[in-house]
Amino acid sequence: MTTPHPNLDSIRDAMEHHPNIHLTPRPVRMSLDTGDVLVLEGEVEDVASKKLLLEVAAATPGLSGIVDRLHVAPARPMSDAEVRQHVVDTLLDEPALRDCGVRVRDGGQVRVLRPTAPGVRGCLEVRVAEGIVTLDGDINSLAAKRLAGVLAWWVPGTRDVVNGLGVEPPERDNAEELAEAVHVVLEKDPFIDAAEIAVDTWGRTVTLRGIVHAEEQRRMAENDAWFVFGVDKVENQLTVLTP
Repeated sequence: MTTPHPNLDSIRDAMEHHPNIHLTPRPVRMSLDTGDVLVLEGEVEDVASKKLLLEVAAATPGLSGIVDRLHVAPARPMSDAEVRQHVVDTLLDEPALRDCGVRVRDGGQVRVLRPTAPGVRGCLEVRVAEGIVTLDGDINSLAAKRLAGVLAWWVPGTRDVVNGLGVEPPERDNAEELAEAVHVVLEKDPFIDAAEIAVDTWGRTVTLRGIVHAEEQRRMAENDAWFVFGVDKVENQLTVLTP
């Protein structure tokens, strides 16, 4: 059987007509490397659009791989130094990460801002380049890894988060762990009433049910779920309760 050749026009058409993909005025650029590796570059409005674009691309016959160079338009323009400082301050202030060591890599220099607590393994390292936050090192739980990634996403100038944290000792992931991580994030979001939202998971798909009091809160809750490491799809079934 002949393998079909990837069609960029069909990918672009699916991308532009997807109801939940929101593009910025600057178009997403697509090209094929070595004939069957799709390269996606450009800027989208939100993390949901970024992940959905990758899902659309992954469904294209004939591709052997995807190079992801998509970024999210920042909520507020910030320098790398500002983004880095905000990320670090947030991580240091988070009670759930109080035993985790934190260090910053700036160019070739590494500064330890907080040593790891006695008896706790690992240390979280932050670096920022062109608004892209990279988290490296080891952390002591999968829940902490996911929370650290979301906290980095919440900084207004962040354009992407590469969560490369290892978990020591290793933990087995499952749907219940993922649901709990999303629920914790919703509880920490000051603009969301998590008590009104139920979180269900099936594999890597998260379903949100319940009520919110504004369309903006509905979108924010969905983005919070997308921010969580390991989430591949979000079904937003939240109802906006109108006065």
